[in-house]
Amino acid sequence: MESTKVQVMESSFVAPSEAAQATGLWLSPLDLALANRGHTPVVYLYRSGAAFSDVARVKEGMAKALAAFYPLAGRLGVNGDGRAQISCNGEGVLFVVARCDLKSDDLDLTKPSPELRRMFVPRVEALSLILAVQVTFLKCGGVVLGVASHHAVADGPSMFHFMVTWSAFTRGGDGTGVELPCHDRTLLRARSPPVVHPGALSVLCPRVTFSETPERPAATKVFTISRDQVVALRRLCGGASAFSSVSALVWRCTIVARRLPPNAEARLSFPANVRRRVTSLVPDCYFGNALVWLGTAAPVRDITSEALASVAGRISGAIARMDAELVRSAIDYFELAGMDSRPLRGSMPETEIRITSWLGMPAYAADFGSGNPLVMSRAESVRGGFVYLIDDGPKDQRGAGAVRVVMCMEAANMKDARPAAPFLRGLCWLSSPPVGGGPNPSISHY
Repeated sequence: MESTKVQVMESSFVAPSEAAQATGLWLSPLDLALANRGHTPVVYLYRSGAAFSDVARVKEGMAKALAAFYPLAGRLGVNGDGRAQISCNGEGVLFVVARCDLKSDDLDLTKPSPELRRMFVPRVEALSLILAVQVTFLKCGGVVLGVASHHAVADGPSMFHFMVTWSAFTRGGDGTGVELPCHDRTLLRARSPPVVHPGALSVLCPRVTFSETPERPAATKVFTISRDQVVALRRLCGGASAFSSVSALVWRCTIVARRLPPNAEARLSFPANVRRRVTSLVPDCYFGNALVWLGTAAPVRDITSEALASVAGRISGAIARMDAELVRSAIDYFELAGMDSRPLRGSMPETEIRITSWLGMPAYAADFGSGNPLVMSRAESVRGGFVYLIDDGPKDQRGAGAVRVVMCMEAANMKDARPAAPFLRGLCWLSSPPVGGGPNPSISHY
C-alpha cells in the first residue's frame, strides 16, 4: 500500500446545526490523565459506499449529531488557571473526502499500521483539533471511514455513542430513540481535599514511565480467537468473563515471549468503565472519560506456573474491587498527580502489559444506511506493551463472538511468534490450531 494511492477530493469543516452557547468545558482528572495520548485513530470498512455517495447528507447528519455532542466541534485550550479545557466554540470537525484506487480485498484493515493511518485517517496538524474524519471511496465501491478523536475529550464508549448517533441522523432519523449525552463532567470532580484510600493503591495502576529505544523497535501482530475457542478458554478459566480469560492467556504468553526472570514482578493493567461498574456516579450516557486504570501484579514464576483459572481470577478480583470509593480515590489520585502534557511515546517496560477492551461495545452499530461495517479496528498501534481486544465482526454475522487480539510488543520478542515457536505459542495455537487438534501448549506447557 502506498499513500499516493489516496487522492483527497475535498476538505472542509462541519459545524453543529444548532449553535451552542460559547463556553469553556472543564476537564475532569480522568480526562487529564489521558491528555497525552493524543488522537485515537480508528477505521471502519463498509462493503457498500452507497450511503456515503451523498456527502452533503452525511455532513448534515454529522451537523445534527454535533448539536448534541458539541464538545467535539470545539477546540482544546486552557482556562484562566492554566488548566486544560474544551473551548466549545463550534468551529467544527475536519471532514475529508478522498478516493483510492485499491479494492477492499487489497486491504487488511484488521492489522494496524502507520501506512493504514496515513492513508485513511486525516492528519491532525493542530493539536487543539478534537475530531477529524475521512471518507475514502474504494475502487470496488466500498468505503473506508477513518476517525481521529482526541482522548482527552472522549473515551471509547463516548465515541461509539457519537458514531451511532451520527449514523442514525444520516439515515434520516429525527433523533427519536437516540440517547442524548450527559456533559456534566463535574460528576467526576476530585474531592476537597483529595483523599486516596490506602486500600485502593493495591488495585489502581500507577503511572508508568515509557522509554524510546530505537534499538528495540515495536511490532504489531493480530491473533483471532474464534467463538468456540473463547468458550473453551472461559471454561478452562472457571467461567471467568471473556475479557478476564483472554487477558490471562495474553499476559502469560507475553511473559513467556519476553523471557522474564522468575523473580521479576510482572504487572497487567487495564481501563475499567465506571459507567458499567458504578452507575451511581455517572449515567451510561456520560460523555467524556469515565475510565479507571486498574492493575494486578505478581512474580513471573506465579503467573507462568499456576492454573490459568487462577491468573484469570487475579484479573477478575481487581475488577470486583471497583466500587465508588475506589473510583473516587482514582479521581483524587490523578488530580494530585496533575496532567502530563508530554506526548506519550515509546514502549512500556517489558514487565508491563496494558490491555484495552472494546468487547461488547457498539463498535459495529454505525449504520449510515447501507449496512453495518464489516471491519472496525484501530488504524495504528505503535506503543510496545499495549494490547487491544476487539469483537471480530458484527453480532449478527457468522462466527460472532470471536475476539481479535491486537498486540504490540518488542519486535525481537514477536518475530518468531508462530505455532512451532517456544513463545506466544498459546495465542498462535488458538489462532491456527494444528490440523487434527493436538494439545494446547498454553495449557500443557505454560
